[in-house]
Amino acid sequence: MIFNAIISLTIIGITSAHMEMSWPYPLRSKYDPQATSADYSMTDPLKTDGSNFPCKGYHTNTPWRSITTYTAGQKYNISLAGSATHGGGSCQLSLSYDNGTSFHVIESIEGGCPLESTYNFSMPSDVADGDALFAWTWFNLEGNREMYMNCADVTITGGKGSPDSFESAYPDMFVANTGNGCKTVEKQEIIFAQPGVQVIYGEGVSSSSPPFPSCS
Repeated sequence: MIFNAIISLTIIGITSAHMEMSWPYPLRSKYDPQATSADYSMTDPLKTDGSNFPCKGYHTNTPWRSITTYTAGQKYNISLAGSATHGGGSCQLSLSYDNGTSFHVIESIEGGCPLESTYNFSMPSDVADGDALFAWTWFNLEGNREMYMNCADVTITGGKGSPDSFESAYPDMFVANTGNGCKTVEKQEIIFAQPGVQVIYGEGVSSSSPPFPSCS
């Protein structure tokens, strides 16, 4: 019985030790010292039926509180934590000005994500001023076909655009493995059809790599 319990705990640890965004603090992050209700399973993927897309639904039931302020045109970084990188994969950084109804990509990382603990990005100069949801999404290369997503409340200043102009200029965030009819394929790099202007390429991936998978 003791042996079985140890095996069970080991399996739980392995299956739950994925990756998460540790900065900016996501909604209900255990890393946020001011979080009133921390999610200690933040590393879990979104449900495959899409019922907690986007942001695990936390943007609808967590009091809004800006974690950080980004100045348009300036350089920043995100931090990732966890141990199970599942061989890497592809990630995107996106913004939503309509509380999660739509997300638009400001940077794509094709291949090799999240093999690094920190990724740099520039906040575009033509974003809109105001409050926004900042999202990190990840599609793992190895393992179950999943989508990971963490969201943070942020404030943006110095932008030259409006929410409407930003949404028309920046591509929709890629969504898959959430019951929407689009699925990734294990051990095949995800190449976004519309990665946006800022793109980081991992090993074996380049600007000439064909989009995959093909989803409308």
